[in-house]
Amino acid sequence: MKLGSCLYQGQPYVCVAEVGALVLPALVPEFDQCCWRDLLTLIDTVPAVDLAAQALRFSAAMRVSPDAVTLLAPIPRPRRNVMCLGLNYLEHAEETASRVGRVGKAPAYPIVFTKAVSSVTGPESTIPWDAKTCSQLDWEAELGVVLGRGGRHIGRDKALAHVFGYTVINDLSARDLQFNHKQYFLGKSLDGGCPMGPFIVTADEISDPQNLAIRCRVNGIIKQDSSTRHMIFDIATIIEWLSRGMTLEPGDVIATGTPSGVGFAREPAEFLRPGDSVECEVEQVGLLRNRIGQPE
Repeated sequence: MKLGSCLYQGQPYVCVAEVGALVLPALVPEFDQCCWRDLLTLIDTVPAVDLAAQALRFSAAMRVSPDAVTLLAPIPRPRRNVMCLGLNYLEHAEETASRVGRVGKAPAYPIVFTKAVSSVTGPESTIPWDAKTCSQLDWEAELGVVLGRGGRHIGRDKALAHVFGYTVINDLSARDLQFNHKQYFLGKSLDGGCPMGPFIVTADEISDPQNLAIRCRVNGIIKQDSSTRHMIFDIATIIEWLSRGMTLEPGDVIATGTPSGVGFAREPAEFLRPGDSVECEVEQVGLLRNRIGQPE
């Protein structure tokens, strides 16, 4: 099932994507209005196995044209910062190290940073451009993981059972802020710096999340082209590490890292500019498309 969030007639709804239409269960009074108006509430209260059963009850009265809604990020405002993996593909670690004259190698432990919840934006959203703040805006296509069950000390063998579903994330990065401030948070947390969506594909639809093609295109030109099988730390290991000393919660969002091909590591370096179109795509999960806005 593909679940998302949208605005319909000015009101927020949880939507289910079908071919040529979106289903809005909250349009029918018999459905739980609280759950089907907010995706975080739905994750909290409706077990994933029950979602499919409820889907069988969807009627034609709930279907609306995609043109009638504005898609938001599937979780428009996560409860906590988006947790992100740095240098989680070896070729990306190598290209990053080469920019400073070092030999890249796989990190021994996961490199984790976060993006502020205020950076989350939706598919088709325009990304703000403010040259006074950032002049080196870079792309990073990533597979996003949304947790359906929380916990602490989650074993690797049980970790995937905690996954609600998968989405696409563009970990947009202000490289000048990131490098000037010697840490990731400011450079990763610009307003609009975390496009997400268009939907969450529930975990039962993805038989092997470690074998999905992942790509990024800028103005139609492929910049990144890899597979999630090349992750250094796979999804189960990431969840195991994150939960060792921190209690994970339902609705937590994890960005699992980006493959090689980012702009700052190119020769010469390339960065996004006003008017550019950037597309991030993960096989079986979806295509996330955004445009860089004009100068403020």
